[in-house]
Amino acid sequence: MRDEACTGPCTESGSVTMMNIITLTLSPAFDVHCRGNLILAHENLVHMTACQAGGKGVNISRALIRNGCPNRSLVVLGEENADGFLKNLSADGLDYTAIFTPGRIRENITIRAEDGTETRISFPGFAAQPGLLDRISESLLSEADSETVITMTGRVPEGIEVAQVKEMLHRAKGRGARIVVDSRSFTLEDLLDLKPWLIKPNKEEIAAYLGREVRCLQETCREAKTLHEAGIANVMISMGAEGALLVCDEGIFLAIPPKVTVLSTIGAGDSSIAGFLSAAADGCNGEKRLARAVAYGTAACMTQGTEPPGKEDVQRIEPLVRLQCR
Repeated sequence: MRDEACTGPCTESGSVTMMNIITLTLSPAFDVHCRGNLILAHENLVHMTACQAGGKGVNISRALIRNGCPNRSLVVLGEENADGFLKNLSADGLDYTAIFTPGRIRENITIRAEDGTETRISFPGFAAQPGLLDRISESLLSEADSETVITMTGRVPEGIEVAQVKEMLHRAKGRGARIVVDSRSFTLEDLLDLKPWLIKPNKEEIAAYLGREVRCLQETCREAKTLHEAGIANVMISMGAEGALLVCDEGIFLAIPPKVTVLSTIGAGDSSIAGFLSAAADGCNGEKRLARAVAYGTAACMTQGTEPPGKEDVQRIEPLVRLQCR
């Protein structure tokens, strides 16, 4: 087992921000993208188009770096196949801290058929060993202060309890940090207990939280407002091609993206979080944060696999996002 965390190089950026963004990825993955038709119970020949270092926090960091917004990625890596992952992080220009643990980084295989449908196959990764979360907490809390935003996104790995992660995030909040949560490991009760600064469920996740279907925009607005009133400062609900909804102290806003040619929707939600953080780092208000979030997410759909949104695409799309106050 490797004894110490390692860090990667920080890329230069022309943007200036007082926001210290840290993305936390407890369960990273190699995202393997393939193209070809999948027929069950048959041998299938597909062509690999990309193999990328992924996981929701890593995806957020990659989107921010691609668009000139500094951040640090704290990522837990299984030792057995960490070398290739580290090479990808460095190639993407990430400023990262890696914490190593026995086992393998999991693989996600996405097969995109000719008709545009996608099938995803996910393999399990490492199980956390005793003491791993203590090492993560030590690294994370050493940087947590009133200028820090911490994203807790993606699944909590086997061997770590959600309650332990919540306790760590509560401690970070106690030091003034703002917390972002986008994880299906967290229940509605967990969110109401932690009261993150930002959550980004989609409509299906909102329905899962409530135990019933959310059938229309009016219902979505009502449920998002309830979560905001319970103490979650920014409730952003992604709705795919229909855009996104934001409820915050400044009001209720709907952002509708322009139509684009979609190559892959994987990672678009992560990119939308990156867009929101980028705008927050620039001092934008809630309405403009939502517009940039939708611009990042839309631009991400125009790239192959989990390739982050291009800066030129984001800059072209953002003025085309239609905003409405609800």
